[in-house]
Amino acid sequence: MADIWFLVLAMAATGAFAGLIAGLFGIGGGVVMVPAMFYAFQALGYDDPRIMQVAVGTSLAVIIATSMRSMLAHARHGAVDFDVLRGWAPWIVLGTLIGSRIAHLLPGNWLTGIFGGMAILLSAQFFFGRPDWKLADKMPSGPLRWGLGGTIGILSALMGIGGGVFGVTLMTLCGKTIHRAVATAAGFGVAIGFPGAVGFIVNGWGQDAVPMSLGYVNLPGFALLAGSAFFVAPLGAKLAHALPERTLKRCFAVGLVVVGAMLIREAAIGV
Repeated sequence: MADIWFLVLAMAATGAFAGLIAGLFGIGGGVVMVPAMFYAFQALGYDDPRIMQVAVGTSLAVIIATSMRSMLAHARHGAVDFDVLRGWAPWIVLGTLIGSRIAHLLPGNWLTGIFGGMAILLSAQFFFGRPDWKLADKMPSGPLRWGLGGTIGILSALMGIGGGVFGVTLMTLCGKTIHRAVATAAGFGVAIGFPGAVGFIVNGWGQDAVPMSLGYVNLPGFALLAGSAFFVAPLGAKLAHALPERTLKRCFAVGLVVVGAMLIREAAIGV
């Protein structure tokens, strides 16, 4: 019982931290929540090979709350570009649904390895990325937008993240200011979280990898993480408009490398 209460507190703290970085960096917090849930399920003794799918699916469900809260907080500052959201959301949604199906078809250790590898790659953006890098003066349109939007959705669904890292990088490279990009990327998280959670519920129906789950979405995990993250996300959004981010991003990048390496090791053990 003591172990369970410790895990409850740990999950609540994870949710609070996820909410903070959701507001601060415009990401849904999945890069924190997914590994936390994966190891929590292992600590509780669940050995089903699809616990990674449950961690990813639950994270996507939580991202609905964190991204919505973060987007609304940024909108009060007038920072959200709703024109970009309207143009990109349909393709992101489509990619997310495809990604949720791919995640179901992949072996659990493959999904774990993909998350670990992508976490290490994403850390490079947090560590080396600069908001003054620029490739174009405006966001892509037409087939390029369809392809990029779909790719963001697929990769985000496979990792259980809100697509903020991809979205912020893309928008800053295409002429958006960092604050505008962070705020709008929070909206990407809403477009990913809802269809992603539905896809993981449908594809995981009847799997019973972790008790008290709807498909691949664990209800206690969702309640703990969403409850704490929901109230902390506005604080992150407020800090995003008040603090320099460079040092924070680099510290976060180091953490991503460590977590990514640990998950790649877990995937290799499971082969």
